[in-house]
Amino acid sequence: MNPFPRAPRPADVPDADWCDAGWQLRHRIRSAEELARYVDPAPDEVRAIGALAERFRFVITPYYAALMDGRDPACPIRRQVVPRTAELDDPLGLADPLDEVAHSPVKNVIRVYRDRIAFCVNNECALYCRFCLRKRMVGDEEWTMQRRELAAALDWIRRTPEIRDVLLTGGDPLVFSDERLDWLLSELRAIPHVDLVRLGTRLPVTLPFRVTPALCAVLERHHPIWVNTHFNHPKELTAEAAEACDRLLRAGVPVGNQSVLLAGVNDDVETMKALCEGLVRMRVRPYYCYQAQLLEGTAHFRVPIERGVELFRALRGRTTGFAIPQYVLDTPYGKVPLGYPYLRGREGEEVVVECPDGRLWRERNPR
Repeated sequence: MNPFPRAPRPADVPDADWCDAGWQLRHRIRSAEELARYVDPAPDEVRAIGALAERFRFVITPYYAALMDGRDPACPIRRQVVPRTAELDDPLGLADPLDEVAHSPVKNVIRVYRDRIAFCVNNECALYCRFCLRKRMVGDEEWTMQRRELAAALDWIRRTPEIRDVLLTGGDPLVFSDERLDWLLSELRAIPHVDLVRLGTRLPVTLPFRVTPALCAVLERHHPIWVNTHFNHPKELTAEAAEACDRLLRAGVPVGNQSVLLAGVNDDVETMKALCEGLVRMRVRPYYCYQAQLLEGTAHFRVPIERGVELFRALRGRTTGFAIPQYVLDTPYGKVPLGYPYLRGREGEEVVVECPDGRLWRERNPR
């Protein structure tokens, strides 16, 4: 028996439509008027939708909108996807805080480590998270990947024998059709030095109906395939999401979770504990929890690193060990665990960490 609640469904939408990924994508919310079908938009939200329309588009699947509290603008689901005017007040925010463009040998391939890459195979998602690390490229035509550009990236991988681990990300690789994804995975599997293919996708959370038996059959043909998804709050742990993850697991695809520590969403011990324990119940391994980046328009999401350290320390001994994700800061030189011996301390408004290659990185992180 599935222990998770089902997402509410509008009474006038037939079940067959609601559970169809294509219907969900065609009926995504893109205006304050459409949002009002699911919530009572606050004046600040309405102003922000208009003010930010040209900077970072506003798109939400009906399924995910149905998880929002209609009366509470502080709802942790609403905070993740509905614009706020606070996004306009972030003097420290950067468009590309990890300097990904400088780490790209070919378009949309990001190489920080010698043996693995992030391959941004598209720039589309089912919805747009307000804290998206790649908001500079999501939905922007300049970053779209044509077939010839995917082929050029694949040629670079073939010519670079050090690469053994390829993370397909974006955007979201599961926005691809089954046929296009099958082609891409076949091309990667034909490269002898590529041992492992990973998919970074939020669709089990935001559009679980995309994870069909047909998609799972495609993934099963190309093992070893691993999936990391992105749950941030216990309200996202629905019966539909659990069923999507279960289909992946039954196809032999291990599923992990990478969350982001977000103020007002999951930055307290009880919420994080409920999230992690719910994920384990779903057989999804909590893997990383990222410190929110110094990304433009996200000052209202960022938590002081010391508070994050305290939160994860408080979880130790209060829940199953493997239910506790590793708290990390992503830097232009790689991911750094936020604990001893990598966390060196604070210097004013900066936190100093030691990167994997021994370099020190100073992250602006006001108290």
